[in-house]
Amino acid sequence: MALNAHQLAQKAYMTQTQSIRTPRGVEYEVFGRITRRIKTAAGLGRAEFPSLVGALHDNRRFWTMLALDVASPENELPDEIRSRILYLNEFVQTYTSSVLKGRAEPAALIDINTAIMRGLRGQEKTS
Repeated sequence: MALNAHQLAQKAYMTQTQSIRTPRGVEYEVFGRITRRIKTAAGLGRAEFPSLVGALHDNRRFWTMLALDVASPENELPDEIRSRILYLNEFVQTYTSSVLKGRAEPAALIDINTAIMRGLRGQEKTS
């Protein structure tokens, strides 16, 4: 049986001593960790570029797992949400390349992850 993104995230990012959480909670935690790493590395400037590269790699990898999960016929999310996640994955993959080439800043990736985290917590965006 193939592992879905939730199970992979849980296995990769949770220690044995942590309690089992809902898939939504696990996704929130993984997004939170990765987003904090991106913010921290970006704030440290060029000297910490390798840290930024590592955080961006993990972000890409997690988005890829999410895309594979929503593309699965067994995924029960509504088609509209599945399509949006697939679109966001494409954007994240392409935009990350621009950041790595020094053509863009990671702020958009941070914003996307933060918006997804709000959605996972059921919060509306506040202006």
